[in-house]
Amino acid sequence: MPLRNKIRSHRHADESLPQSRSTPPAPDRPWGAARLALTAFFAVDGFLFAAWVVRIPDVRSQVNASHSALGLALLCLSIGAVLTMPLVGRLCLRYGSRPVTVGSLALLSLAVPLPAHAHSVLSLGAVLLLFGAGYGGANVAMNSAAVDLVAQLRRPVMPSFHAGYSLGGLVGAGFGGLLADRLTTAWALALGGLLGLAVTVGAGVVLLRSPAAPMVAPERGGAGTGTEPGTGAETGAGAGEGAGAGEGGAATVPAEDSTGRPAGAPVRLLVLVLGLTALCTAYGEGAIADWTTLHLTDDVHASAGTAAAGYAAYAFAMTSGRVGGTWLSIRLGQNRLMLLGGLTAAAGMLVAALAPAVSVAIGGFVLVGLGLANLFPLAIARAGAAGGPQGVALASTLGYGGMLIGPVVIGFLADAAGLPLALTTVAVAATTAALLPFAVGRRGRQRTDDR
Repeated sequence: MPLRNKIRSHRHADESLPQSRSTPPAPDRPWGAARLALTAFFAVDGFLFAAWVVRIPDVRSQVNASHSALGLALLCLSIGAVLTMPLVGRLCLRYGSRPVTVGSLALLSLAVPLPAHAHSVLSLGAVLLLFGAGYGGANVAMNSAAVDLVAQLRRPVMPSFHAGYSLGGLVGAGFGGLLADRLTTAWALALGGLLGLAVTVGAGVVLLRSPAAPMVAPERGGAGTGTEPGTGAETGAGAGEGAGAGEGGAATVPAEDSTGRPAGAPVRLLVLVLGLTALCTAYGEGAIADWTTLHLTDDVHASAGTAAAGYAAYAFAMTSGRVGGTWLSIRLGQNRLMLLGGLTAAAGMLVAALAPAVSVAIGGFVLVGLGLANLFPLAIARAGAAGGPQGVALASTLGYGGMLIGPVVIGFLADAAGLPLALTTVAVAATTAALLPFAVGRRGRQRTDDR
């Protein structure tokens, strides 16, 4: 989806982000009111989504849905998000990203309690369309606002916003587990919606009253230098639009060569491969979000509270991986980090899917969270470095395709062969995501050596 906010990447993680000439000097306080308020929006977005995820088993029982029927209902959430994203992008251009952020989070907060009042698969799908509209709109608007603020601060702080999302998800899953046996689904989701509205009002007032961050204008420059619009890695907006808050985050990642473009490998092929990497990663993230608690309760015979704690452990691992993602990419290199992450996620998924013990299965989900944490952000950032805006668009579209098909494929496979075996496809996808960029990277280095 086209955006007005494009920031070219820098070559080293410790360099300041470039600014347009119209952008004023950075404020003295890196944690100003606007940044704190926007971080609160990211956090409550993750909290509300997690509050819904831990209640999926109860809602499934309420509507008496099979695995495949539930998969189709969950698909409506993604459809609502993807249909809303282009409209929200245009609204951000016309009215500014901050007011649209407030409106989208208000819609999401109002939609969160609705699944508890659905009594058929059809009605559940309808309310999840509205849920997805708020969720997708919020993520596009928040990322657009964050991109402007990153440039104003002249600091690579985009990962901190997405770490806030992951932390909110962790808190939401934790409280969901503690309240699973004490509150009904209707009360739990209603309280979550009220909390979302309270944060939206409080943080919204602060955000709207803070000095607006000027729009970042793309800088023009010579081809191949990384100064052409969109040729650098995105600062997180592209990833966030492609797959929501949990999927884009690590942005300011150094390029592999001195020009910011992978040497030797055909750009279109490389972007396609990175898009497939994003697809495989998002397939796993969508499957874990929608099926973790069901697997732990139905197959491993965990209690509802323990299942929620299992998802919280996964969310905590994802948060930790994203917090350290920039440092790891510098220390290990992007290809090695993606290879190690994908293989770790694959091994963890096999353990989580096939282990008969609850503690072992939860340990497997922890490995999955650590492994998947940085795959999607790095894939989107590298696609932008290689192919500019077209590269980000292609990779993001493929990535969100993985988020769309993951829950549905898992649902149908679960009805045919059982949920544990269906979840092993996440291990296959993670292995593919690990090997694809590594193979293209080796090909690029070989061509460079031949020259």
